[in-house]
Amino acid sequence: MAMNRKELKNKYKETVQPMGIYQIRNMINGKIFLGSSVNLNGIINRHKFQLKNGLHLNKELQNDFAEVGEGGFAFEILDYLTPKEDLPADYAAELRMLEELWREKISPQHEGGYNHD
Repeated sequence: MAMNRKELKNKYKETVQPMGIYQIRNMINGKIFLGSSVNLNGIINRHKFQLKNGLHLNKELQNDFAEVGEGGFAFEILDYLTPKEDLPADYAAELRMLEELWREKISPQHEGGYNHD
């Protein structure tokens, strides 16, 4: 049985993972790693896995994690991007813009952060 457009929209909205802006905050020295993702739960789990296993690409963050331990870090969602009513859309540009706003707000690319690009 084929679904009508309204049913397809509802199904899509139910399956979309939370997307938006997240940070990994070192609670000891206050440094922040900022990022965005179309799957917040997945990206946070990936960062935790990489950090616990010494595999994270950000060596400064990895070194601090090894020194302080998981208990010294907070994995936090800062902002959500709400899915549009339309069926699948490309949210990459919107996420980049939202992340840029957060970068301006908290400056994780400077001395107080891990985002050195």
